[in-house]
Amino acid sequence: MIHNEKVTKILYGGDYNPEQWPEEVWQTDMQLFAQAGIDVVTLNVFSWAALQPNEETYDFSKLDKIMQMASSHNLKVCLATSTAAHPAWMARRYPDILRTGPDGMKRKFGARHNSCPNSPTYRKYAVALARQLARRYGHYDNLVAWHVSNEYGGECYCENCEKAFRVWLRKKYGTLEALNHAWNTAFWGHTFYDWDEIVLPDLRSEEFMYGSTVRTNFQGISLDYRRFNSDSLLECYCLERDALREVTPQVPVTTNLMGYYYGLDYQKWGKEMDFISWDSYPEYGEPEGKNAMWHDVMRGAGGGAPFALMEQSPSISNWHAYCALKRPGVMRLYSYQAVAHGADTVMFFQMRRSVGACEKFHSAVIDHVGHGETRQFRELAALGRELKQLGGLTLGGRTPAQAAIVFDWDNWWATSLSAGPSVEINYPEEVYRWYDGLARHNIPVDFVGVDQDLSGYKVVFAPMLYMCKGAHHQALTRYVEEGGTLVSTYFSGYVEEHDLVVCGGYPGHLKKVLGIWVEESDALPPQEHNCFTWNGKEYPARVLCDLLHLQGAQALACYGAQFYAGMPALTCNRLGKGASYYVATSSDREFYRDFVGHLRDTCGLEPVHDTPEGVEAALRCNGQGEFLFFLNYNDAPKGVRLARSGVELLSRRQYQAGDWLELEGKGVAILHTAGEGHRG
Repeated sequence: MIHNEKVTKILYGGDYNPEQWPEEVWQTDMQLFAQAGIDVVTLNVFSWAALQPNEETYDFSKLDKIMQMASSHNLKVCLATSTAAHPAWMARRYPDILRTGPDGMKRKFGARHNSCPNSPTYRKYAVALARQLARRYGHYDNLVAWHVSNEYGGECYCENCEKAFRVWLRKKYGTLEALNHAWNTAFWGHTFYDWDEIVLPDLRSEEFMYGSTVRTNFQGISLDYRRFNSDSLLECYCLERDALREVTPQVPVTTNLMGYYYGLDYQKWGKEMDFISWDSYPEYGEPEGKNAMWHDVMRGAGGGAPFALMEQSPSISNWHAYCALKRPGVMRLYSYQAVAHGADTVMFFQMRRSVGACEKFHSAVIDHVGHGETRQFRELAALGRELKQLGGLTLGGRTPAQAAIVFDWDNWWATSLSAGPSVEINYPEEVYRWYDGLARHNIPVDFVGVDQDLSGYKVVFAPMLYMCKGAHHQALTRYVEEGGTLVSTYFSGYVEEHDLVVCGGYPGHLKKVLGIWVEESDALPPQEHNCFTWNGKEYPARVLCDLLHLQGAQALACYGAQFYAGMPALTCNRLGKGASYYVATSSDREFYRDFVGHLRDTCGLEPVHDTPEGVEAALRCNGQGEFLFFLNYNDAPKGVRLARSGVELLSRRQYQAGDWLELEGKGVAILHTAGEGHRG
């Protein structure tokens, strides 16, 4: 994660805003941080207005005190650039800095995510501030990372963005003829003869609200706008990053991503970041596996390298519909879940609970009561002691995976913008169904983009690969021909990268590798389902049912109802040394578990370890051995019969292969082994 000699253990801490408090409180905070084992703070996240009171003046006096205080108390610092919220004076003097919404309404000063990413004013002052901070604090020995802005997101539809969009399009397409073809502008008489005729796709032009969902008349235009908006915000990040690197090339630079976030192509962002960091806020009652999946997606965005858990809540998150407390043990469990999936930090928002505004009821290490005599603080202090005990053993550990899932933001955008075939189509949910099937067998998985090498994986899953970009279909075909196993699903291969249908029958360029032809698809409302029988067991067929014909593939299961009863619902195609499967519909949780179990046996996928239901086993490896994490998501205790010998790091107990490892409800264990032997 943070690659320097300053970090010798899992960093423990999070966002600290002492500038919001009188200085006499600071020493109390330092004492409580020491009690909790806090060793890192993220500073200066929203201080731009305090640092730059006017156009000509910088005032670092309070930040100087804060940085000196952190240093004197042996706290490492992740220093933010403060550029997530511009000052009020800047908005008044330079209104071009303010965003315009999709309804065409120009915003006033307020909130955050309110700076136009293509505003010359914003870029000028943001970069200047980042450079000032680097010059002033880059020499601090306890500075371990730069934190640019905060949770980039949102859209802007102002004149700056419209002009920048035209420049972006000109660079992408070169000519209007190429653009008109890519967008199919012959439809509805949209042909463009001048670049200045192009307008942003907003609620005044191509897009409209369908209930609470944004729909569009021209998918190509709306898709390119989403790509452009992600690129525009990424340019802002890169401008600040480059200014920081000029002054402090030795300090790594990151920004905090948000995992399940539709608006930014994090795989593209990951290539520009020194390490991935992200903010994890699962809702109460959400399956634990969903949060695990987003840890793995973030790890994948960083090319498999460890990441930083930059934020999580100690207990409640104030913006959820129901701000339920994290039950005893859950904060610890979720913290270790992050570490098990690749985190080299455990960090929180926030260190001290604020007294006003929208986050005053968001939980914190130090609550409004102002002391450590709370259940929450005691749990945090206990975790701090455990992380100190673990030290740096797991740092740099990677996850060895024999399976991969293709995840692609363009596909997410394109499927959500599609005019049909069903409003129930949900790209990340279908991805999660397959992830959950793998997780229930404790089979580790990498998330890969469409441009990544697949040769090291026994099985590659490409759920709902609606958009097949560039030569990706050739890479998938080659992967299968050379001995790999590919699993694809309904609504795959329909279009190319501009969202134009590949003619000649679905699934377009994937017909050869899958050995099928899809004639039409039946969209089922939520209250209806078809069925299919596979390996003697009946499963529901939901959301979409592809009606397909075999062109070399073998039918493994057929639909059981409707006029297409008897048509294939599950197929296998042998090609070269490998095979591809096509699942022509969406099913229930048991099907995904059972089908992954079939692949486990036929493809030699090795589970990390066998565990009872509701207990996850995850693995990280580094030069110090293998670290086998057991996470009990059940309220009740569970036992695991160990297949390996090793030392359990939290209890410091030695175990032999065959011993029972007992996990309390919501309990965690970490078995450290030398790395020999069978995993399973």
